Amino acid sequence: MKEFFKYYVPYYKNYKLKIFFALIGIILVSGGSAGLAYIVKPLLDEVFIAKDQEMLYLVPIFLILAQTAQGFGKYIQVYYTSYIGQDIIRIVRDKLLAHILTLDIEFFQKKHGGELISRITNDINRIQTAVSNLIADFIRESLTVFALIFVVIYQSAELAFYGLVVLPLAIYPLAILAKKMKKLSFRSQESASDITSHLSEVFNNVEIIKANSTEKTELSKFETHNKNFFRINIKAVKTSELTSPIMEFLGAIAAAIVILYGGTQVISGELTAGAFMSFIAALFMLYTPLKRISSVYNKLQDAIAAHERILTVYDINPTILSGKEKMPTDIEKIKFENVELKYENFTALKNINLEASKGEKFALVGDSGGGKSSLINLLIRFYDISSGKILFDKKEIKNINIQDLRKQISIVTQRVYIFNDSIASNVSYGHKLDEEKVIKALKQAHAYDFVKQLPEGINTQLDEFGTNLSGGQRQRIAIARALYKNPQILILDEATSALDNESESIISEVIDEVSKNRFVFVIAHRLSTIKNADKIAVFKKGEIVCIDKEENLLNNCKEYQRLYNLANI
Repeated sequence: MKEFFKYYVPYYKNYKLKIFFALIGIILVSGGSAGLAYIVKPLLDEVFIAKDQEMLYLVPIFLILAQTAQGFGKYIQVYYTSYIGQDIIRIVRDKLLAHILTLDIEFFQKKHGGELISRITNDINRIQTAVSNLIADFIRESLTVFALIFVVIYQSAELAFYGLVVLPLAIYPLAILAKKMKKLSFRSQESASDITSHLSEVFNNVEIIKANSTEKTELSKFETHNKNFFRINIKAVKTSELTSPIMEFLGAIAAAIVILYGGTQVISGELTAGAFMSFIAALFMLYTPLKRISSVYNKLQDAIAAHERILTVYDINPTILSGKEKMPTDIEKIKFENVELKYENFTALKNINLEASKGEKFALVGDSGGGKSSLINLLIRFYDISSGKILFDKKEIKNINIQDLRKQISIVTQRVYIFNDSIASNVSYGHKLDEEKVIKALKQAHAYDFVKQLPEGINTQLDEFGTNLSGGQRQRIAIARALYKNPQILILDEATSALDNESESIISEVIDEVSKNRFVFVIAHRLSTIKNADKIAVFKKGEIVCIDKEENLLNNCKEYQRLYNLANI
């Protein structure tokens, strides 16, 4: 718990005035509670027994003031602590996503997206309760306890000893419950993460689920996760609520002792009835904030467990570090010199040597898993080379600023990424929206003809994943996005796979047009796409076995001949 507070306390320095107002509210609540307990004495002794007319009018006024202070104080406290807590959580959520987005692509490939969503939403929401309400509740109830203890001791120090002696007995069982609550909270958050991950998977793959009629299968999996979540949460409720009977039992013992001993003092005249009733009122009121404190302590375990889960994400750091040099603004050559890439114990690329010149269209062909996409991943620095060099003219890729590098590279993959936004915003994604540039890019991608026929043209809103467009239309929007960026390097990874023969022919012409003043790398299984390539690199088992033009490869490269024959069967 100490580490938890140590982590979040620095955030509070920006809310000094709001904390001041919140503390005033807390003091009003605590003071009001103590005042209500103390009023019992003059009400009994001065009004009911001594028949004091003046006190008859004063006590109700004190009662109204005490109750008003309590109510108004709680309002101030809840408002300001909620403001502080929610704003801190907003900052924490932004900070966590900012950190996650710095991590390597490998992290996202291994981590389920639903689990990350759960960390950013569910886990942080649990922390919100702690940094706002729970901390304030803990302070308020603690001050209330001290105020009531003062009333108890003021009325009778001797009785106070008997009334409070049982409190230390509660520490041990409550500590055990708190420890168990932390474990259950951690399991609950893991289970919530499973639910989020499964739902994310279901909604992302709903087409294949419906196509295979596996709705019941997926529902059955969800029901298992949901039932597990329910079972853990019920255990947590059972554990948390044990606090109440423990405190009630100990409170009853303390009250019984006080009544026996205090009653004897009242009968003997050593203590007035008013003082005794004020003492009893304060004692009974005292056990309510004590129960709340123990309950708050249990709930804090939930936040601590969530915090520890979040820290595991912060413990992960990017391994692909940015260089400090600027990307050359007019690259003439890109070279791969003896490049090797290993994924753990698997060698994806070895002995890669190639040179691409500005204005060339460089094609990469080969069987799936041959290493084509791995080479592209190195070029955009999704992964770092294990050995060798990649040079942009004379600058090594590892010395170039990553953001600067990626600004000069556009990539269109077989999987098309469409955002739930307008066509114009999708095309200009990551850059300032310029409608003229959007239209130009759409025309280059041969997409403007169908876009201008849509109800709102380039301002037409696209559904999530672009489901209100055909596959070929989505692909052309993605190509337009790549061209809008006007990069030095254009990468097309199976970019024409979703297009019909006519559209593929048009896009092939586009590729020829845009490759005149930039580097173009094309990965293709359909060899018809790359028949006009200036160079074709043939991959086999992570190596380049041939590099040449198509006519020469057909005469001299057996692997290309095999691929060509397969494509024409």
